[in-house]
Amino acid sequence: MIWKQPIKILSNSILKKSWQKKVLKVNPKDNVAVALVDLMQGETVTLGDLTYDIIKDTKAKHKFVTEDLSVGDSIIMYGVLVGKASQPIQKGEVITTENVKHQSAKVEGKTETTSWTAPNVDQWKDKTFMGYHREDGQVGTENVWLFFPLVFCENRNVEILKDVFEKELLFEKVTKHQLLLRSLINNSETETVVEEDQNSRVFKNIDVKFITHQGGCGGIRQDAEALGRLLAGYVNNPNVAGATVLSLGCQNLQVQIFTDALEKISPNNKKPIIVYEQQKSGTVDEMLNGIIKDSYEAIKKANEIERKPASVSKLVLGLECGGSDGFSGISANPVLGQLSDLMAGIGGATILSEFPELCGVEQELVNRCVNEADAERFLQLMKDFEKSVVAAGSGFDMNPSPGNIKDGLITDAMKSAGAAKKGGSSPINDVLDFTEYIKEPGLNLLCTPGNDVECTTALVGSGSNIVLFTTGLGTPTGNPVVPVVKISSNTILAERMPDIIDFNTGDVITGEKTIDEKAEELLEFIIEVASGKIKTKAAILNQNDFIPWRRGVSL
Repeated sequence: MIWKQPIKILSNSILKKSWQKKVLKVNPKDNVAVALVDLMQGETVTLGDLTYDIIKDTKAKHKFVTEDLSVGDSIIMYGVLVGKASQPIQKGEVITTENVKHQSAKVEGKTETTSWTAPNVDQWKDKTFMGYHREDGQVGTENVWLFFPLVFCENRNVEILKDVFEKELLFEKVTKHQLLLRSLINNSETETVVEEDQNSRVFKNIDVKFITHQGGCGGIRQDAEALGRLLAGYVNNPNVAGATVLSLGCQNLQVQIFTDALEKISPNNKKPIIVYEQQKSGTVDEMLNGIIKDSYEAIKKANEIERKPASVSKLVLGLECGGSDGFSGISANPVLGQLSDLMAGIGGATILSEFPELCGVEQELVNRCVNEADAERFLQLMKDFEKSVVAAGSGFDMNPSPGNIKDGLITDAMKSAGAAKKGGSSPINDVLDFTEYIKEPGLNLLCTPGNDVECTTALVGSGSNIVLFTTGLGTPTGNPVVPVVKISSNTILAERMPDIIDFNTGDVITGEKTIDEKAEELLEFIIEVASGKIKTKAAILNQNDFIPWRRGVSL
């Protein structure tokens, strides 16, 4: 095995500024403090009127306790229970997986109704973006013709169509990686990459995208039916102008199941849908010829749709995190939370997902549900999800990844308490199960796994026309039909991986900007993305990820 280290090694500590705070307590109830910079053993730090002697070296993003703890004592962060001491911990000592174990509070129902004061949104009420208006009143941030199969047996035909349409409709350029390999083969110097010329595209107002997957047959019928609902959600998504659907004919996910799912979501669907079933279409050559001719005419028609002004309230923002670190819950996620509150005040919609990463903060979310039925449904979905995970021999406590733990998120409840900050503090107007389509403005909860691509896939299937994705470690996740805006929790990540990060909230950590200021900056940025003026890094990388959730299998 050849293991290559980066040529340039960057420190994981935040660059220290003379005026920058070294530590932070997130909530007055907390008995842990966050190191904002690397702290050395023996160093004394000040937090308010109190001082703490650091017992052991504590890296930035990690936490130390602010009081002596005995075995079984609670660890409180964000004002909630996030763990229990598994051994005695001295005041000023860093918490780790060795001295803390996961623990979260048990919730049975609403204990109160949380009040909320909406932020001032006067400056945003008349803001518009340039979007694609659909007949059902939704507005897209992209205009996409989508090809997809109902069953994995059709993946090869979809790939053939992708090759044909991309070569003829899109500007084909030789990538720098192709040129590198070509130079190695020819033993010559690397050639210059030709930049894309948008004027060379055949169609200016439509993109053509392709989805493949491994479902539709062979698994349980429930997964096939869920896939049908998910694909129906993609067709109904405002970013999609129409679709070409390939079916084999004998699979579990029958065409009728898909069309029934679409009818349920959108009874008056006017979008063009072209369906070809191979077992009724003769040879592969005959089928592909028909698909190409019919799809071309439909794509040409869809290209006539142009961007027009639309209220910002037409945005549906999916809220997600992946590759999180110890700063995600105090910079990037709270910025999304403030943005979510702004959207609620404007009349737009946001969707908070990743139910395994809401473990430990259920009580707050339950109390924010507008009605009792939604509160009960949220708790039941959480219990059913956890039960399926336990039945598979795991548990929510296994959720933090090695990268999460290395960068300060050592229990699932701690990770969840920070992840939930993406949802702000506004009332929860609806609770959706996987594949259900959004119907209420304001904040919605959507049951999905924490897996990055499965979650993004589900958010788009439920109606998000932009996904906001926070990360502290870096991840290249994208989507075929919806812009995915990647938001870093720290500046070092933004500088180390500029090719995947769109927006940086690291200046919240250094104290240069407030959460409110960054939320307003982010909303301005989103309007530019929604209007097609800024292309996300995931789109530039052609990152078109699509993985349906096979329920009960993924955490």
